[in-house]
Amino acid sequence: MNNMLTDSRRSFLKRAALLPLAAAAAPLPCVGAAAEAGAPKGAPFFTPALNAYSFLELLNENLADAKRGIDLFGVVDFCERLRIPAVDLTGYFFLGYPQAPADSYVNRMKRYVHERGIVISGTGVKNDFATADKAVRAAGVALTKVWIEVAARLGAPVVRVFAGPQQKNAKDWQATAGGAPREEVEKWMAEALHECAEHGAKFGVLVAVQNHGDFLSTGEQHVSLLKRVGHEWCGALVDTGKYFTEDPYADIALMVPHAVNWQIKETLGSSVKTPVTDFKKLAGIIHAGGYRGFVPIETLAMGRKNYDPFAEVEKVLKAMREGIAALG
Repeated sequence: MNNMLTDSRRSFLKRAALLPLAAAAAPLPCVGAAAEAGAPKGAPFFTPALNAYSFLELLNENLADAKRGIDLFGVVDFCERLRIPAVDLTGYFFLGYPQAPADSYVNRMKRYVHERGIVISGTGVKNDFATADKAVRAAGVALTKVWIEVAARLGAPVVRVFAGPQQKNAKDWQATAGGAPREEVEKWMAEALHECAEHGAKFGVLVAVQNHGDFLSTGEQHVSLLKRVGHEWCGALVDTGKYFTEDPYADIALMVPHAVNWQIKETLGSSVKTPVTDFKKLAGIIHAGGYRGFVPIETLAMGRKNYDPFAEVEKVLKAMREGIAALG
């Protein structure tokens, strides 16, 4: 009997030793594979977080004058007060952007968030992959690679990039594309994003391309670009306020299986005149699509002179939490 137990134990230890090797050899599942398997069972498993861009005006004030506004450490303090478990620290609010922050700054930030029980869920850069200027596209790739490495140092799993420049409407990207047809521009983007994703794979950082109402203003356009990129380390950042269609919820539902990050907006558009988000409906769509992870909130001034990011974030956070709780 003792020999049998010994043999069984040896067999178990042998199998256990092989498990990490098997896991390493297994291919990374496609983004959204869980969602494609069917609607999830049980309680929802996604959590509201915060995108630092909600404090755009105050963060910019602080960059101009350290005695004014709020810095990224202050944003983390706000997360701690509201028990927000994760924060997306937009790259352009780091000192010295677009250059990579110093190791001392990164290490200070990592320790600061850790001591407050918070994680860094992502970061993001400014880029333009819609331009006909190859040098500008190449610069965007180089910048993204730098911040992929910064993200890895921070412990952030995602870097957000744009498809094209931050424009006012869905047609403005054509101004920098030199008259090239949409399919040609999509090829430029896909090439750039694929190169970024290859670099991301080396550092364990996902590249999330955001719909920003420019080149990407519908779910179908978003999916088309991701399919052309065809890389498992490139997914979607779903901006719930930037699908300019008759039914943005349908676009959001289409994108859930491709999502690796989010920006949850208070309205389905870019102004206070656009419809207010139905957070119960939104939570149901995200849950039905099988997304797991953080869903960062990003509030915007939208021309409001009385905009208070502290109050606005708290309001949206409450609504999103209630929407998730309503799922049961």
